[in-house]
Amino acid sequence: MTVLDPDLNAGRTAARSKKVPRQRDHGVRVEPLLALEWSHAIETAGGIGIAAAPAESRRAWIHRADEQQVLAMYRAVRAVDANAPAPWWLRALDRGRLPSRAAGFAVEDEVSELLLSRPGWVYVPWAAEGEVGYWEFVPSESGVYGPAEPTTVQFTDRHPGWVDLLPAHRGPGLRQPIEFTAAELREQIEDLENIA
Repeated sequence: MTVLDPDLNAGRTAARSKKVPRQRDHGVRVEPLLALEWSHAIETAGGIGIAAAPAESRRAWIHRADEQQVLAMYRAVRAVDANAPAPWWLRALDRGRLPSRAAGFAVEDEVSELLLSRPGWVYVPWAAEGEVGYWEFVPSESGVYGPAEPTTVQFTDRHPGWVDLLPAHRGPGLRQPIEFTAAELREQIEDLENIA
């Protein structure tokens, strides 16, 4: 779409334009920007606020719009920017690893149901742009050797279990994620909490 300022010199004769200085034309171009559209598509309506689980943050266009339309727009964005921000489930859906958006929501809800029922787990909704939040096991933040990065559960499209556990970590170096499914997390949650 192109929008131009009105031609302020239209209708002026050559003689008259000598007396009145020529008005400068200010052309304004407005073009649809795919990146801007995508940022609005992934933005949570009304802001994230305090969410206790991923389901409470599902208020963006990508969560409500027709799934095929969301996928088509994401693919168009990826054609321009291979690292476009997106939630794990959309990346998995795009690659054909997840059958539907609802299947991704079901994984998030299963993990949420488990961790909400256990003391010490807190959902952190402020993840990277476009990404789903993560869970932290607060008691694992402190210990004998001082403050630590807490045990964290996050969602991923790296493997078909969709859940990564990052053990509590102290000192230099990066934490290495351990691959889980929601069912494996449920089976091992007590042991994981005791290790933390």
